[in-house]
Amino acid sequence: MHPRLLKTFLTVARTRSATRAAAEVNLAQSSVSDQIQALEAELGASLFTRSRQGLELTPAGEALKPYAEELLALADEARAAIDATKSETAGSLSIGALETIASARLAGWLADFQAVHPDIDIKLKIAGSGALLRMLGEGELDVAFCFDRSGAGEPDARFARRIVGAEPLVLIAPPGENRTDVDLAELAEKRFVATETGCVYRAMVDRAFAEAGFGLPKLAAEVGSIDAIAGLVASGAGFGLVPRLAVTEALDRGAVAEAAWPDPGRSVDLVMIWRRRRVQPPALKLLLSASENFATVRPAGARPRHAMSLPS
Repeated sequence: MHPRLLKTFLTVARTRSATRAAAEVNLAQSSVSDQIQALEAELGASLFTRSRQGLELTPAGEALKPYAEELLALADEARAAIDATKSETAGSLSIGALETIASARLAGWLADFQAVHPDIDIKLKIAGSGALLRMLGEGELDVAFCFDRSGAGEPDARFARRIVGAEPLVLIAPPGENRTDVDLAELAEKRFVATETGCVYRAMVDRAFAEAGFGLPKLAAEVGSIDAIAGLVASGAGFGLVPRLAVTEALDRGAVAEAAWPDPGRSVDLVMIWRRRRVQPPALKLLLSASENFATVRPAGARPRHAMSLPS
């Protein structure tokens, strides 16, 4: 079973569509269909069946799925083991991050890292949390930086995580509503633009209102992007509780206002996530070691000590 076929199989299984899978793996839809048919011929079993919801895994497909994931992981580990026999400093790193984390926290730190390890090629990809974890699981990323998603389901056993910092949460409001005397009773009458259920900052809002006897907050919208929350709040859609790092620029230019949150001091962890492997690539081991000083990263806008290039 060729790894290319297994990757296509897993993409179709996740997207439940040959068309969507083709877009993700950069192939024509006919090529995706050909690869699935080739895999089915090799195994002597049908892997998918059609339903109103899209392509569904057959019992044979369900049986193959965990093995396909393990085989692809083993292939990556084999490559890492070979890399480990080479120079301890050469290699490349594919790093993923939320846009706000990349610009405000990663830029200076990565510049310093590359200055110490100039022979390591770095690629930085920007995406939302869900896409970052998907790319990490599929081997497209070596490491991802995002805000903690504790409570958003069972932890993925494939990943290891390390807390590298903490970001204070801020209650943002439409321009002109930057009051300091607002309380939960008044906020209970407001509408909120919130992240999806399960995110740590969404849980804080829900818990604060529930514990005060107000039930769950009224939602204006539920979105998966913090930048989208800031935009909707700026347009007057409602209030939002988000990491300050993500909205510092919007606050500075007055696009949104800061309102007093009755439970100050709350923060959300900034985490570094990578895939568990028997052998970690040398470049990744160096990055993990360097993450110990991530908390001392220079703030955005500080003059860098070294220049670097981050290809997309």
